[in-house]
Amino acid sequence: MLGQQRGIIFDLDGTLVDSRLDFSLLCQQLGWPAGTAILEHLATLTDPAERARALQIICDFEMQGAASAEWMPGAEQLLWHLQQQNIPTAVLTRNMRAASELCRQRLSIPVSLWLTREDCPAKPDPAGLWHIARQWQLPVSKLLFVGDYWFDLETARRAGMPSCLYLNGENQHFAEDATYCIRHFIELHQLY
Repeated sequence: MLGQQRGIIFDLDGTLVDSRLDFSLLCQQLGWPAGTAILEHLATLTDPAERARALQIICDFEMQGAASAEWMPGAEQLLWHLQQQNIPTAVLTRNMRAASELCRQRLSIPVSLWLTREDCPAKPDPAGLWHIARQWQLPVSKLLFVGDYWFDLETARRAGMPSCLYLNGENQHFAEDATYCIRHFIELHQLY
């Protein structure tokens, strides 16, 4: 039941913050088909020059997003509330560490445990969620992973953890894969 979890893990972009990341534009800049899974395709590049070019484009894209990121409605208040309630929070993101750190510092995001794609295998690999559960010494079944995309829901499923889909008007088609769905963070705020 939502509200019974003893720790909450959040995705970053599209969940806690709006970084205005346009992945169709990124694919266009990279010269890849729209809808390409960025990190997965990057891993297949064998030409060093092509890989270096793609990495630079992705890095610039993520840093621009972090530099313009703004809080999602109610997210900041929820994090401060959870901190006051002594409910541990963490961020698990597919972003690179530098962009995540820029976003964290700019917005003073009150979360101490952050895992990026440089700290663990990228979502949907569940290793990051398992790492956080071990850090907190809590079973995955007592935690909640909140995100806005299929990667988040699939990561939670693979980890054996309940998931919560943050609905944004464009992702309702993922709802059937989520344990819970919310439209605003006030819904979580009221439960904890």
